[in-house]
Amino acid sequence: MNKDKMEGKMKDVAGRVQRQAGEWTGDTEQQLKGTGKEVEGKLQEGMGKLEDAGKKAVEDIKDRARQMEDKKQRPKTEDEQDIEKEGAA
Repeated sequence: MNKDKMEGKMKDVAGRVQRQAGEWTGDTEQQLKGTGKEVEGKLQEGMGKLEDAGKKAVEDIKDRARQMEDKKQRPKTEDEQDIEKEGAA
């Protein structure tokens, strides 16, 4: 879990508490501030998730490229060599 996801979740929870406290006390200003914190927290958490997804996608692409490169560099099996010979004939 990255920093943005953790901080976003904490802001979301803090906002919920603040909003709820405002509802219990009838303080509309606190309700609005709490709702604002919730939204900010959810956005920050979403950005953290997006960042994680981007990093994972890059790693997956790198892994796939390595796999393709490994296939190019490995020696051909006898069966693969026979198939090539048959195709050339």
